[in-house]
Amino acid sequence: MTSLIIALNILVFAYFNIFGADAEFGINFAARAFGYVPSVSNDMRSLPVEYQVIPDNLYAVAALTSAFLHADIWHLGGNMLFIYVFGDNVEDAMGHVRFLIFYLACAFAAAWLHAFASPASDAPLIGASGAAAGIVAAYLMLHPKMKVWVLFLSRIPLRLPAVWLLGGWVGFQLFMFLFDGDQQISWAAHVGGILAGVVLVGLLKRREVPLFDREIVPPLAVETDPDADIHWGR
Repeated sequence: MTSLIIALNILVFAYFNIFGADAEFGINFAARAFGYVPSVSNDMRSLPVEYQVIPDNLYAVAALTSAFLHADIWHLGGNMLFIYVFGDNVEDAMGHVRFLIFYLACAFAAAWLHAFASPASDAPLIGASGAAAGIVAAYLMLHPKMKVWVLFLSRIPLRLPAVWLLGGWVGFQLFMFLFDGDQQISWAAHVGGILAGVVLVGLLKRREVPLFDREIVPPLAVETDPDADIHWGR
């Protein structure tokens, strides 16, 4: 399911940003028609007729469609990297269907908190960063002791416990949400995804999977040889 989500994001990006870049239905149209506009979701305004693809009574769906739109290759690449690195581990803990439900629920929570924090905004929210933030939060709840490689100062490879690296990242999102006024990045969407990830991982994980790395439980789809060496994680 992680691979399918990444593939779908790439296909949608290619359609609107590459093949439709010079056409009427490019990313600017997609952002308005399928992005999540707080003022519209809060019934303060209506979209112009040419962008009314999603019916008003189903506008909540835009919280999900917006998560598959990206402004440029860097926006797409950053979000897909987080999903690729951490998504499969979270999916292993939940199973395929529950992971999809988890992913979409995090995307919805991200859009909802964004609209709550900026209710009159006419700018459409797009991007998978809220859902990706939920995945990061779930991974942190599952595997805080796992070590993650990071390039310090973009040069020095360091292997740090997830609780330090990802915990610091989560703390940064919360700080920016509370104290930063930059409207280019929706810190509220990141925080919404994080909060959903923390809550939902406990509800959607397989019953035998523990939180906080108390023990290692293999995915149901994996057959193991008790006499063989087993290596976990990426």
